[in-house]
Amino acid sequence: MSVSRILTILFLVCAVSFFIIPEKSVIAKDDDVVDVVKLPPLKGPKKTIAVLGFENKSGFAGELSIGDEFSEMLTESLMKTGQFIVVARQELSAVIAEQDMAASSRFAKSKTATKGKLIPAQIIIKGAVTEFEAREKGGTGGIRLGNLGFGNIGISGTSSRAHVAVIVSIIDSTTGQVIDSHRVEGKASSSGIGVDYAYKWFSLGGADFKRTPLGKATHSAIAEAVIYIADKLADLPWSGSIVKVEGQTAYINAGSEAGIVAGDSFNVYREEEAFTDPVTGAPLGAEKTELGEIEVTSVKGKYAIAKIIRSNGQIQRGDLVTE
Repeated sequence: MSVSRILTILFLVCAVSFFIIPEKSVIAKDDDVVDVVKLPPLKGPKKTIAVLGFENKSGFAGELSIGDEFSEMLTESLMKTGQFIVVARQELSAVIAEQDMAASSRFAKSKTATKGKLIPAQIIIKGAVTEFEAREKGGTGGIRLGNLGFGNIGISGTSSRAHVAVIVSIIDSTTGQVIDSHRVEGKASSSGIGVDYAYKWFSLGGADFKRTPLGKATHSAIAEAVIYIADKLADLPWSGSIVKVEGQTAYINAGSEAGIVAGDSFNVYREEEAFTDPVTGAPLGAEKTELGEIEVTSVKGKYAIAKIIRSNGQIQRGDLVTE
């Protein structure tokens, strides 16, 4: 292929990418391949969430691991908002695994932070990619460019519409109950000189994929998922734990990194013996006894110091702290 022909092809590809637009935008551009989603200011402490690997139920087959890659991109996008503490655990596939881990030596029991151990997430995010497709209409002619190192590409006079749909579920990691579930979508279209892509070799997190109609639709769906998760979690009370008590002073396992500030006040509860289903063994929850109230006086990075301003009982390490 001559140099002039290669330059012409590159010009056409660049020209086409200019016309590929998402049908609605809720993202701010960033230097990385994952955009920053615009959210309202955070009210209260950051919730800790774990993003499980999403299932691929779209029928798409290829080198792409759609479910896992979508999970990774959603995790990064949630982290970039600065409003969550995100624990990515793609290897987990069920809420029971979360419960088992919370009770194992690898994790801090009773949600109490222990050095060298991960903190169990308050919320689990999981779901499935149900639609992942791009359709073209229009011209029948065109140029087939072949494999340029990142996928097979053709150029023709056509229009393209891409559609991605994902079911996102929000789950309470303690009870295993689904708090809410919602379908999010992303759409993008291109017109004029069209490009058809063989998406087999793309990575969802790659810059090349992001410039395609399907890439635009995927990023739009992720943005919608982040907005949905933030909206639902905004009304969910934050919870933490008492780490230590000295006289009328209590230490809790969240600090400035979780958005805790001096002056914050929390209620303290003790969780009684957990109930489990006698047939399935599934956790059903537990009764809680109110013990008192604390007010934060000073904050460190990962913990905060509070004074006990009201006590109905002996507050101790492991007791729950909630808004």
